[in-house]
Amino acid sequence: MHAIVVTEPGGPDALRYGRMPDPVAGPGEVLVRTRAIGVNYRDVYVRRGEYPAELPVPGLEGAGEVVAVGEGAEVTVGDRVAWAYGKASYAELVAVPADQCVPVPDGIDWQVAGGALLQGMTAHYLLESVYRPAPEEPVLIHAGAGGMGQLLVQWAAARGAKVITTVSTDEKEKLAREAGAWHVLRYGDDLAGQVRELTDGEGVHAVYDGVGAATFEASLASLRPRGTLALFGSASGRVPPFDLQRLAELGSLLVTRPVLPHFVRTRAEVLWRANEVFGALSDNVLRVRFGGTYALSEAEQAHRAIESRTTTGSLVLLPD
Repeated sequence: MHAIVVTEPGGPDALRYGRMPDPVAGPGEVLVRTRAIGVNYRDVYVRRGEYPAELPVPGLEGAGEVVAVGEGAEVTVGDRVAWAYGKASYAELVAVPADQCVPVPDGIDWQVAGGALLQGMTAHYLLESVYRPAPEEPVLIHAGAGGMGQLLVQWAAARGAKVITTVSTDEKEKLAREAGAWHVLRYGDDLAGQVRELTDGEGVHAVYDGVGAATFEASLASLRPRGTLALFGSASGRVPPFDLQRLAELGSLLVTRPVLPHFVRTRAEVLWRANEVFGALSDNVLRVRFGGTYALSEAEQAHRAIESRTTTGSLVLLPD
C-alpha cells in the first residue's frame, strides 16, 4: 500500500509518501480501505516529536470500507466505518480497533465522515462533559473560523449560548458570524476588556481555548468568578507553568486540560458521542466547511496549511 511515512521528527518535509507493507487485522481489529483521512493539529505535534505516538505512519482519523475482520471483531466486510482515535491513518489501508469504529450513516459522505468526526466528538465532550453552557450564558471560543472552532460555535449557539469568538481577519469574521457567533473579536491586548464590556463587566462562564500560549492569559482574564477554562489545544505553543494560587485570586477559577481519549473510554461512550455528531450533521445543526482537500501524497502541503493558521475549515487527505 501507499502511506505517509515519518522516519524522524521534523517539519512538514518529514512527511514522505511511499510504500509500506499492508497491515493485517489482528484480534479485535478491522482492516479498512480508506476513502478520506482527517488532518488534525495533533498530527502536527506528532510529526514534530512533541507528542508520543507510534510511527512511522501518523494520523488518527479516517473513514472507509471494511475489507477484512480480525478475530472477535463484530464488524462485517463491506461496512462503512469511521474512527476518531485510531493510529497510522495516513495510509490506503488501516488496521483499526473495532471498538473505536463507528457506523457511517448512508447520508454522510466520505469526506465528512473522515474529516469531521474527531473535531465533532471533541466539540461534543467539551460542551457536554467539560462545561455545558445554559441558554443565554456567554462563553468565549477562540479561533472561531477554524475547522474545530466553527463546529464549537455552531453547536454552542444551537444550544442557546451567547457565543463570543476570536478571529484574525475579516474573512474569518464573516465565517464565524455565519456559524452563529453573537460577537466576533480580534486577538489583541484588550481582548479580555472587550469580553467584559460585552458581559456587563462580569466575564464569561467558560472559555474553550485550543490556541494555548498566545491566548491563555486573556482567557483567564475573560472569566467571571468560578468560571471554567477548557484548554483543549496548544496551536500557538504550550502554556508555561503558572502558580495555582492565581486561580483563587482571579475568582476561584477552574482550569482543565482535557483530551479526547479520556472521554471515549468505553464502547458506549464512543457510540454516544459519534451518533450525536452524525445526528447533528444529518439535521444540519452542524455544517462542515472544508478548508482544503489534498491527495494523500500531498500531506506535506496539508501540514503547511494547517500550521499557517490561515485555514478556514477542516482538512482532509484523499487516497490517490
